[in-house]
Parts: sequence; C-alpha cells; structure tokens
Amino acid sequence: MSNKKRLYITVYNEIAKLISAGEFPVGSRLPTERELSERFKVSRPTIREAIIALEAKEQVSVKPNSGVYVMGNNLIDDDFSREISAFELLEARVLIEGEAAALAARMITKDELQELADALRDLKHEGVEDISSSSADRRFHSVIAHATHNRVIAKQIKNLWDIQENFDHIYKAHQSVCVADAKTTRIADHTSIYDAIASGDVLEARRSMRAHFSDLLEAMHDASEKEAVEETKRKASQLRERFTIGDALKVS
Repeated sequence: MSNKKRLYITVYNEIAKLISAGEFPVGSRLPTERELSERFKVSRPTIREAIIALEAKEQVSVKPNSGVYVMGNNLIDDDFSREISAFELLEARVLIEGEAAALAARMITKDELQELADALRDLKHEGVEDISSSSADRRFHSVIAHATHNRVIAKQIKNLWDIQENFDHIYKAHQSVCVADAKTTRIADHTSIYDAIASGDVLEARRSMRAHFSDLLEAMHDASEKEAVEETKRKASQLRERFTIGDALKVS
C-alpha cells in the first residue's frame, strides 16, 4: 500500500475517532476541507478521500453547497424513514418539541440556559453567514431537549433531527423553507422560544415552539403548492408541444 493510500486511511481513522468521542457530534457539520487539511497537515485531496470513505461507511453525509454532516451509526430503520414525509416529521416535532419546551421552562438550569443563549447567538450569526446550515439550529433544539432532564424525550427529538438531516427528501424540503425565511421569522421564532424558557413561562414556551413549527408548516405548504403549479405548467407545455397541429395546417 502506498504512503498516499495509508495517509487518507489514517485521516479517516482519526476523524472517525473524533466522531465517536463526540468532538464532532451527530448532526454537526465537519470543519471545511481547508480547516481539516491544516489540522491533520495533509493535502485537501487527501481530506476528500477520507471524507469519501466516511460517507461510504455512512458516518457522514455530504450535502452539496452546504457541507459534510455527521450521521448517527443507528439512526432509525432506513425503509421506515424513507417513507416519512417532511409534513409528517414537522407534525411530530410540533407535538413532541412543544411539550419539551414547556418542560424545559420548568427544568432548565442556569448553565443550560447559557448554552441556549449561546446557540441562539450562533443561530443569528449563522442566518447571516450561511443560511443553508442547520448546525446552530439543531444545537438550540438539542439544548432544550436535554433541559427537560427526560432522556426519553431527548432521544426522540434526536431521532427526529437525525431523520431530517440524513434523508434527502426531508432535508431539501426543510432547507427550502429555512433559506427563504432565514433572516426574518426563523430568528424571531427562536428568540421568542428562548425568552419564554428564560422567564420560566411554561404556557408561552409551548405556544412559541408550536408557533415556530406552524410557521414552517405554512412555508412548506406554500413551497409545495408552488412546486405543484410549476409541474402542472411544465406538463401542459409538453402536451401543447406534442399535440399541436399548427405545422400540419401550413400549405407547402
């Protein structure tokens, strides 16, 4: 085996260890190629080969124009997850995360509240710098999940995020509405959720979280309807082109 071959495998093993150790948690985005190249003191092509190996082992998911995201080793049954629609996932999040926010408003510790404030700050920054990223968004919701101090709730919310991040049909649907709304409603919604939890207002925490998902659902409905209209127009145009008799009426 050549030195070059051994080098990318070494980098692959190092990154895999960091994922297992939690330095790169599930759902987070890996550092850029340049950053990893500097960290491991190898070329960027070597980093790309290591990423390809990680993707083949389903340890990471490469999302075009977004980045490389860490996947869980055992998310949820793939066949089941692929049958879930983006609407079903959001509906489940409304029910589960609404109650999680209410419980967190009662149970959150001072340190956890600071973590939530840090995540909100990063979310605001991320919304300006890279609206396609969901790293800070996931961390914000993860802090709330753990602040319930109920491991069953935290695990269920983690599973919902894993599905959203790692199944393309859901990821693309969610990103389409987040990108369109990143600088307005998305930030305002998360700020309202934070304020309610910080003040210990159980009812307002639940209402704010549900309102957040309601906004996402409405945006997704709008996007779905627009897509359906465009598809209908496309098919109508194809039919018109196929079944025209204009040329047959011309006199040669």
